[in-house]
Amino acid sequence: MSKIFATTCHAGLLLLSLAAAPNAMAADDGPTLVFRKSTTFKLLTPNDKLATYGIDDPGVEGVACHYTIPERGGISGALGLAEQTSDVSLACRQYGPIKIKEKFEQGDVVFRESRSLFFKRMQIVRGCDVKRNVLVYMVYTDKLVDGSPKNSTSTVPIMPWGASSDTPKCSDWTRG
Repeated sequence: MSKIFATTCHAGLLLLSLAAAPNAMAADDGPTLVFRKSTTFKLLTPNDKLATYGIDDPGVEGVACHYTIPERGGISGALGLAEQTSDVSLACRQYGPIKIKEKFEQGDVVFRESRSLFFKRMQIVRGCDVKRNVLVYMVYTDKLVDGSPKNSTSTVPIMPWGASSDTPKCSDWTRG
């Protein structure tokens, strides 16, 4: 009996550690929490919240994106077992001189994060509107079996910054 209990506890701890481990990709330090606000009150467990995070585009210096996601509370949310909803908002802005670091494909992943224990993830992808010299960012969630069409888009026109008139053309950095 104690061996079965120990094995079950070990498997549970492994699942919890996998759920709690950050599954971010591309951003150097991962997302930075800006703030959280409760949206519901739960007496004995954590509240549901909206959380706003900031990331720097790892391939484009001078651009930051902020996204807001719902975070489920309750017992399953506290344990990292709740499947999060697909509702995400996105805003990206130029905060300094833009320097594109390397060529990229249309729709390259800038950031990726798990939104459930298995199979669901949120992604921020980048493209280039060649005609207008604008970086285009889109956030969406996908799921192995049944994805969601919920998405949000933000654009960053590439503009001169300060005294520098050296403005890159995103078309020079886009493959394909």
